[in-house]
Amino acid sequence: MRVTDDELAAAADAIRDGGLVVYPTETVYGLAADALDTDAVAGVFDAKGRSRDDPLSFAFPDWEDALAYVRVDETEREFMAEFLPGPVTVVCEKREGVPDVLTGGRDRVGVRVPDHEVALALLERVAPVTATSANRSGQPSVTDPGDLDPAFVDGVDAVLDGGETAGTESTVVDVARGEILRRGADADTVEAWLQQRA
Repeated sequence: MRVTDDELAAAADAIRDGGLVVYPTETVYGLAADALDTDAVAGVFDAKGRSRDDPLSFAFPDWEDALAYVRVDETEREFMAEFLPGPVTVVCEKREGVPDVLTGGRDRVGVRVPDHEVALALLERVAPVTATSANRSGQPSVTDPGDLDPAFVDGVDAVLDGGETAGTESTVVDVARGEILRRGADADTVEAWLQQRA
């Protein structure tokens, strides 16, 4: 792993202190903040220049850890066990305690378990964190930390350099409704799974 334990520990401390951290996933680089800290989540929206009506997802080291924050039925459990960790975001019903600022006031929230050793090592230390691309809204997602906008980097507390990432964004799926909301990595496989259970 290219990132050291000291770098991971410093990044986790920054998140606990309300800061922002850029981290690699198997898709693109993400921007992490404490997903339960309303001020930290607001900082993500500000850093990205993103509308507060455009909800964020949150990330965990294991899908079962997410069950403390979302309600799922048996089909959603089966889907998560099949596809997570992986380049898929599963939209689920949120539980109380998940801040409205994260979800834009909606009653559903995206769950992500990235299949990347650096991301998982960070999440083992601090979770849940926000799962959103590390870029200004409307700009291309970043697959190489060297391509991060210097002005964007100035607004974060740490960048975990895990090397270049694959670049195809996660597929966003609402399993309960049998819908793919955004086609990305593994979309055809996800679609086939949903059709088998329709």
